[in-house]
Amino acid sequence: MKQKILPISGTWFDFHHCNPYEGDYWNHATNQFTAQDWDSKMEEMAEAGMDTFMLLSVALHGKTFYPSEIIKYRWNLICEDPLDAVLKAGDRLNVNIYIGLGFFTTPAFHDFIDENNAERYRLDIIRELVERYGHYRSFAGWYLPVEAGIRGYYPEGYIRYVNKMSDQCRKIGPQTVIIAPYGTRTIHFDGRFVDEVKALEVDFIAYQDQVGVNASQPEELHHIYSQLREAHDQAGKPLWADLETFKFQGKVLVPAPFQRVRQQIEVLSNYVDKIVCYQYLGLMNKPGSLAFAGHEDSTKLYQDYADFIKEANL
Repeated sequence: MKQKILPISGTWFDFHHCNPYEGDYWNHATNQFTAQDWDSKMEEMAEAGMDTFMLLSVALHGKTFYPSEIIKYRWNLICEDPLDAVLKAGDRLNVNIYIGLGFFTTPAFHDFIDENNAERYRLDIIRELVERYGHYRSFAGWYLPVEAGIRGYYPEGYIRYVNKMSDQCRKIGPQTVIIAPYGTRTIHFDGRFVDEVKALEVDFIAYQDQVGVNASQPEELHHIYSQLREAHDQAGKPLWADLETFKFQGKVLVPAPFQRVRQQIEVLSNYVDKIVCYQYLGLMNKPGSLAFAGHEDSTKLYQDYADFIKEANL
């Protein structure tokens, strides 16, 4: 019997990567992208089979990537409004885009403490995003980028934080909420963890496979995701995998060899409902791309993956 294979059908992307080193191979290119470049890149990713896009953030370190009346400062990008450009492309391509809510201030990451001022600030941004972009069909929901670092169980305060954010988002705009926790290999697969999954008021949980960050090996994913499958079945929740398509070159992200990515796909396909990746942008480029961004080896990863998908009749 032929093994079930799921394609990579979604990806994260960013206008400027949040880590000062990791996005070195593509930040300069995306800073220079025009609206047409963003349209071309979205089309390229959709042609590769992506129908689900998680935008990492709409702001970073106190500066936005879109024209905002709430946050005074903006990133110096060639494209006046890249968020409008990708949502417009999303409508044309009939894909779903989930907008990242976080990284508004410095430091970009926090400990899930919900101060009143921060909550009001987030609410204003949610309202502004819905007012400006809510007419786009492709604006399908929200991604919460300040992720849980699981150590056996979800960290203190995280579930409360996520549920409050989800409630705020759903009262104002699109209903779907996605998270992508890390620390996957540390999970204690017991009743407490199942109860935590049940308690998370989100639609999709895409667990990072952590192969790219060298916290897990591809062969370990059988054990991890088979137990995640059982836990999610008990909780009555869909299960997604966030497949890491990168490896490290020092502190910088570069494309992983496809032999490793193929192992990840083949294992994860046994257990999850959907495979999304971190990430296409910067790590994969179609040969001859009209909007090239990333490492020179990104065309090889693209071509190797495209050949594999063709071979698997996907």
